[in-house]
This record gives sequence, structure tokens and C-alpha cells, in this order.
Amino acid sequence: MGDGEDFGSWLTRQLRRANMKQADLAERIGLTRAAVSAWTTGRAVPRDETMRAIAEVFGVEYTAVHDRTTGVVDGGRPVSWYHRPAYVDGGRDFGNAATFAFEADVEVLAREATQNSLDERLDRNGPVRVRYTVHELTGEALARFREAIRWDDLLPHYEAAATQEQKVGRVIAEGLRDMYERDRLVLLRVDDYNASGLTGDDYEDGRFSAVVRRQLDSRKSDTSAGGSYGLGKATLWATSRLGMVLINSTLSAPHEGRTERRLIGRLDLPWRVVDGEAFAGPAWFGEPDTAPGSEGVARSWWADEDTVARLHLTREDPEPGTSFLIVGAYDVASRAADPARGADEVDDEETVQAMHERLVDALGRNFWAAMTAGRDTTPLLEASVRTLRNGRVLIDEERVDPYRAQPSRTRALKAYLDGETVDRLTETGQVARVRVPLTVPARRGERGTVEHEAVLLVTSAEDRDGKPNQMVMMRGNRMVIRQARVPDLPLGTNPFQAVLLAGRAAGEHAPHAEAAEAFLRASEPPEHDKWGQTDELRAVYSAGAHRRIQEFTSAAYRSVRELVGRSQAKSKEGPRALRDLLRLDGGPGPAVRGGGVPTIRGLDARLDGTGAWHVTAEVRLPAGRDPWLLSPVAKFDVRSGARPSVGWSEIVAGRNCRVVGDKLLFEAGARSASFSAVTDVSTHPVRAELAGLIVELQKARGTSE
Repeated sequence: MGDGEDFGSWLTRQLRRANMKQADLAERIGLTRAAVSAWTTGRAVPRDETMRAIAEVFGVEYTAVHDRTTGVVDGGRPVSWYHRPAYVDGGRDFGNAATFAFEADVEVLAREATQNSLDERLDRNGPVRVRYTVHELTGEALARFREAIRWDDLLPHYEAAATQEQKVGRVIAEGLRDMYERDRLVLLRVDDYNASGLTGDDYEDGRFSAVVRRQLDSRKSDTSAGGSYGLGKATLWATSRLGMVLINSTLSAPHEGRTERRLIGRLDLPWRVVDGEAFAGPAWFGEPDTAPGSEGVARSWWADEDTVARLHLTREDPEPGTSFLIVGAYDVASRAADPARGADEVDDEETVQAMHERLVDALGRNFWAAMTAGRDTTPLLEASVRTLRNGRVLIDEERVDPYRAQPSRTRALKAYLDGETVDRLTETGQVARVRVPLTVPARRGERGTVEHEAVLLVTSAEDRDGKPNQMVMMRGNRMVIRQARVPDLPLGTNPFQAVLLAGRAAGEHAPHAEAAEAFLRASEPPEHDKWGQTDELRAVYSAGAHRRIQEFTSAAYRSVRELVGRSQAKSKEGPRALRDLLRLDGGPGPAVRGGGVPTIRGLDARLDGTGAWHVTAEVRLPAGRDPWLLSPVAKFDVRSGARPSVGWSEIVAGRNCRVVGDKLLFEAGARSASFSAVTDVSTHPVRAELAGLIVELQKARGTSE
């Protein structure tokens, strides 16, 4: 934005705030209305002596007009809450649907919010710094904060929302009860520095409107960005039992001539009726607009330092970035950790401490790679967590250390960044590197494929890594996308960890990194926790594009096995302890026991946000020339009674097999195979977390032995 446009937008807003027309200003400074119009449209900038005259008219210092960075015209309109009127067609929204895409879980919040901060990293020569602050308010401190947010004006809206029987109403009712009965409120603040900030107009396209005004607008133009659905920001509001988030942003590019302390608040409530007037749902906390067509709508305002302090939004560094304050923060997982204890039995200090610990754990587990630096390279991210009570430190600021969170994987990535990898593993602590090809298919309407070279790193595992023999996958800003057990490992394999770097994560000089970024990004669901078939992938790329991802991960698994493979023990069956372990991994499978039939020998399973089980099974096939047609069967291992079977929503063939209807046809002559599947939540007799999962292979009806 040039100087003329910068001054023009500033002057236009000051005229609105002072309730003054262009002709009024022109008359008071002794110039024509045309001259003022030229300034507001950016066609001209007033001379120095004219700026002094404008400052005198507005009653501000000359520097306020010349620099447009301090001092604004006081229009006499204090900030207030604007509640969106109900739809004229009678439509009703009982909550923001985007908030239901994720669980109200601080681990999910940490993943989504930190990913967004990484995507907005400003100076690529330094890390984006993210700090989470858990702040519990009680007593007088809580009363002062409620006064600052105009709580008395909001209370009738909260009371109307809390009486509704929908889920959002029940959550709000619980939030109000907790605050009033226990005289406490938990604030969770997310600050980022060296980030873009919420730049742009209040209503038009830009970062500000994408976050504050819109849903499903990600505003991500960089292919390496983690987010692409515009859903991640909804986790901020989903983590608040009061549906309220306050925002203070320092901008990387001036808006209306200013960069510091741009404030706005947003409240997400269900449809409600207050004093006989119906309201649609959301509300905004800001300065009432005076522009034609937007009269009364709350827009952002440039706050003074005292106001920012009262709202607990003071930023401690002038670097660009944004602070999000989640009001009434809660963590479902922390409260569910001990179901035998009621909410009233959990100590307040224990609650915030659990939130603190889960934030540290989530940041380390998901972003250890982004926080890893090389000898000559800086990390992409620095992250920390602290906990306060009424402004005083309760738990000191804790810097998240990638070496402590993931020692082996961090060692592997640092070795790659420093150019200290080897081709083969011959000693403990070494890091082996191989290239893994990813064929990027053509977009629809185009021809030709390109081959990207991803990087695979393998090193020995340490006890602190968690599960051994895993491979983590990532791209772009090095957030962990998926972690999975490497299948078909030889008996007696030494514990290891593997890291697969694709797209830009593979390095600046990786061939066709941009094409790989775009392809893999299109293959990720809103949670960004796997690569596979998505609606976007079907729409953008040629048919069968998802098979390229299966080929890619299969090639990576093969490369891992080649790097860690070792000679088998003399016994064909291997050591007794390993036989028992593999038998336990596979589950019972009574219909297929015996040496002459296929058996499941390894099972990797996880629960997703919908409550569905995602399983990957490794199958041992007996020697023979005939194919096997078998039915994979899932059962819940409940505490009592018969084990009920559940259905599959998806069955995907892996190695040496293909799907035939709802069955699997295993290739003749193959000695091993694999498949993956997802259970159908609608067939679950109980919630999946309340039962174990057993997967069996059963002979398909109508087939012979």
C-alpha cells in the first residue's frame, strides 16, 4: 500500500469516527472538498502544513496525523458487543458447525493453532515463536475481567443460550455453572511472534476477515501450508465453554496507518431470543461502525495499553503476530482422564497443571521436527507453555525441547540437516538415509507425471521415543502428519525409528517439491493426520491418484525393511518371546488357527475423532498354489457377554491381495499380505473407547478349504 492509500484509509476512518463529512473538514481547513476527496481515495497526500491543520481540527498531536501510528480521533463511541440479527427467512443455527469438526481438546488446539502460526511465519531466517499461557482468574481478578468484557451486557444472551437443550446450550450452561459456583475462569492464550498478524480490511478479503468474519476460508496461498480447509481456527472457539475468543494483533503491514494493538472479539452462541428480539448466533466485540451499510456493526479498534492490559492481551514483544485469548477454556481429555472422580473432586490447580502438561506433550509430539535445528539452520518453530493464577506464576514457562520429546527422531533429523547420514546402519546411533520416489500424477485436464524424491531417515530407537519400529511422515513445515508401525519386519529386528520427509520437508533442492506439496496437501483430511483419498484429490487430480500414495508409502516401508533387515535366527519360528508377542499382536482369530491357513500376525489400530477404528493388518499366508478368499471380521471385546460383530465402512487392499465385494482375495503363492479397514460407527453397539477390538479372518461362505 502506497503512502497516499495509507493516509486515505486512515483519514476516511477518522472522519467516520468524528461523525464529520469531507465538506466539513474542507471548510475548517480552508480547502475544497475535491482536495479532501483526493486524499481519501489515495490520489494525493496533504502537505506538511495541511497535516498540522488537520491535526488541529481533530484535536490530536501532529505526529498522530503524520505517522498514523499513535493517537486516533476519539469519536466518543465506546466498544460494545454487536449481535447478528436473526435471519429474515427464519433459519436457525444452534452453534457453529465448524467447531464440531474437532474435539474440545487442548492437544487438538495445540496442533491446529501452532500449525496456523507456522503457516504465517514472516521472517524465514528465524523461527516463529509460539507461547501458550494457561491463566486462572478468581475473586477480584475475575470480577475486573468480566467488567472489561462488558459481562453484564452479555449475561442475558448467555442465559438464553444455556436454557436450550442442544449440545452448545449444555456446554454453555456448564461453563456458567463452573464460573459462578467455583468463582473461577480459565483463560488460555496463544501468542505467536514473527508471524504475519491479522492484516487486511475488516470486511474484505484478507487474513483478518478470514479469521474473524468467515468460515471455511483458509487464506493459505503457500502450498507448504499445513491448513487448507479453514477449519483449524474453529478449535479456538471449540475450546471455550463460553464460545468467546478475544484477539490482539500486531500487523506486519499497516492498516489505516497503524500496526499495533488491533483488537476484536468474537462470540459464537446458538440462535436465541433476548428481550423479544431474535439473534442468529455470533457476536463481535469492537467499535460500532458508522460506514453506510455497516452502521452499528462492531469492527476492530486500535486499543490503548490500559485496555489491552485489562483484557489480558498485552503482548510482550513488538514483533508482528497475534494473541488469541480463549475465555472459559476447558479440556475434555484432562477431565476424562480419571472418570471415577467427578468434576467437583478435581482440584483447580490440578486442572490447570494437567492442561499445562498436555500442551507441552502435544507440542513436542506433533512439532518436534519443526523445532529441530541444524548446525547451520535455525528451527522453524520455538514453543513454550506457562501457567498463571491471577497474574502470578503458578508453573514456570517451560520451553518445549524436541530432544526430550523425541530423542531418536530428533537425532535423525539433525544428522540429515547437518549432512551426517550414512547409506547403511553399522553402528548404534547412526542415521541412514535413502531416497524414496513419489510419482505425482497429472491434474485433471493435464498430461504427464513428475517424480519427487522424498527422504527416508532410519536410526536406532531409545526408550523415551515411545513405541518402537514406527515411521512418521511429514511435509512442508514439518508437522507430523501420520505415525504408523512398519509392517513385515523380520523377527529379531533391533528397535528403530524412521522419518519420511516429503515435499519441502525433503529440502530446498528436492526435485519437484512444490508439486509433491500440492498433491499431498490435497490428500489430507481436515485433521491433516493421513495421506489418502479425499474429495479434493478426486476433483483436482486424475482418477486413481490415491494409488500413487499407496505406492509411495509401500516403497518407504520396503526401504525401511532393507535398512534394518538382519539374518533370521536358525529356528524357523524364531525365539519363543517373539512368537508370543506376534501372536498377541494379531488377536485370537479362532476361525483361522492352524499352520495351513492364513493368520493375522500383526495389527495396528487407532481411533479417529468420529469413534471409528482404523486398522492395518499384516497377514501370514501358508505355502500353496491356490488363492485364498477370506472375510475380515471385526468384533468388540466387551466386558461381558458374546463379542458383537461390527461392520466395515471401508476395506482397502494392501500387498498381495485385492478386494472382492466385502471379502479379500489373497494372491496364490504369496507368503505375506496386508490390508487396512475402517469400522462403521453406525454398527458399534457401544462407544469404541469402551471396548477392545478383535480382528479375525474367516473363510468366506461358499468356498472350499
